[in-house]
Amino acid sequence: MSFLHPIKPARKARIGLYSVGLRAYWEQFPGLRDRLAEYGKFIESRMSEWAEVYYYGLVDTEIEGRKAGEWLNSHNVEMVFCHAATYSTSATVLPIHQQCKAPVVFLNLQPTDRINYEQSTTGEWLAHCGACPVPEFANALNRAGIPFKVVNGMLGLDYTPAISLTNEITHNRMEAIRAWKEIEEWIRAASVPRTLKHSRFGFLGNTYSGMLDMYSDFTMIQAQTGLHVEVLEMCDLDRMVREVSAQDVKNKLDAVHDMFQISGDSPSDPIARKPSDEQLEWSCRVAAAQERLVREFDLDALCYYYHGAPVGEYEKLQGGFIVGHSLLTAQGIPCAGEGDLKTAVAMKICDIVGTGGSYSEIVVVDYVDGTIVLGHDGPFHTAIAEGKPILRGMGLYHGKQGTGVSVEAKVKTGPITTLGMTQTEDGKLKMIISEAESTDGPTMRIGNTQTPVKFPMHPDEYMTRWFAEAPTHHCAMSIGHNGSLFSKVGQLMQLKHVNI
Repeated sequence: MSFLHPIKPARKARIGLYSVGLRAYWEQFPGLRDRLAEYGKFIESRMSEWAEVYYYGLVDTEIEGRKAGEWLNSHNVEMVFCHAATYSTSATVLPIHQQCKAPVVFLNLQPTDRINYEQSTTGEWLAHCGACPVPEFANALNRAGIPFKVVNGMLGLDYTPAISLTNEITHNRMEAIRAWKEIEEWIRAASVPRTLKHSRFGFLGNTYSGMLDMYSDFTMIQAQTGLHVEVLEMCDLDRMVREVSAQDVKNKLDAVHDMFQISGDSPSDPIARKPSDEQLEWSCRVAAAQERLVREFDLDALCYYYHGAPVGEYEKLQGGFIVGHSLLTAQGIPCAGEGDLKTAVAMKICDIVGTGGSYSEIVVVDYVDGTIVLGHDGPFHTAIAEGKPILRGMGLYHGKQGTGVSVEAKVKTGPITTLGMTQTEDGKLKMIISEAESTDGPTMRIGNTQTPVKFPMHPDEYMTRWFAEAPTHHCAMSIGHNGSLFSKVGQLMQLKHVNI
């Protein structure tokens, strides 16, 4: 996936990590402590690919556990991984999580696929018995009212330590690959709440009148996600349009010609024509102002809509929105149309975990191919496009004021996941997650984004189940099968979530 250089990169999660053991073992079995610490450093190194990792080291007594909990708190970690390196009492572990309230995952990662039964010693066995204390940890945390998760599998070393009596090269084993995929998902998911708590979402204009599913309380959004909503004025954008230089326009025109194919007239739709030079120039002028707006107000995402009075200045201004907002979305600033703040949050979640997130709704069902076409009149996430997106001049925007340039494109063929963000009757946000496949089926040539999507059930059954969840009618489309990843985001953010 090829993104433009992000204006504001997502923040990596701060991850706490510690290993556990039993202090009585160290004198009884020389070399065991260093061996387990080596495993811990390996885990730290792997996790550092995705996070800022704070590794405390070995915790082997209740007193050390309290120190570790305070140390983890001092680093403001979003999540804590406990490496069950060998047997340890639950009294060692529980104080850590009574001190540090970050979500906890126990790692039961066996270093070998099989013990050397003939030559094994007690010390050798203790280096491989990480599963032994996990039920005890689970029982203690459950009784203390502390939620936890467990990852089971293999450690995944690509070498065998000199002290070992068995083969520990397990990085190609399915059990190691699966375990590390789950660990990576937890870490990537943990970057979402951290980034959102430092995010500023712009709200420009208003929500499309009458779209009741999209209306949201800004305080509710901040209370449940941590993000700040900055209410913006069209007059600020208008001021910035007037400040755009000829060189700014040229730079955007160059970017547009690099990223988009400029269409001819649509062979089917009389309102979708080749963009005029004036339409392109205006879209690029507005795009330069849109980027100024993002930078001046330090935004991480944007939702927008402005109807405007006929032939008014703001009508002309909003007519140039789609190209610039597509460029911003590819620069890590997701932009959701029609004032849909909740879908902007869904798009930002997709962006943070690196899976794209393009603005979509139901377009039409293809009962011949068994697909549902998803898309919108813009904006589009150009970084996850199949081929080069097309720009078409629009004689009108259906249901909206004005004319301008729109994006015609589809998401890459292959695995995709839609992420919807809705609001329940009790005022809680809810994530709706659906894995599917983007196909190479036909699309219309009407200047809108369109992706034929095949869900793992008949379109009617999918829609019945989707509508039953009372969704917001928009969603974010991401590339890859991300159901497990998005579910982890929901768990960490304590949001309701459902997989269809």
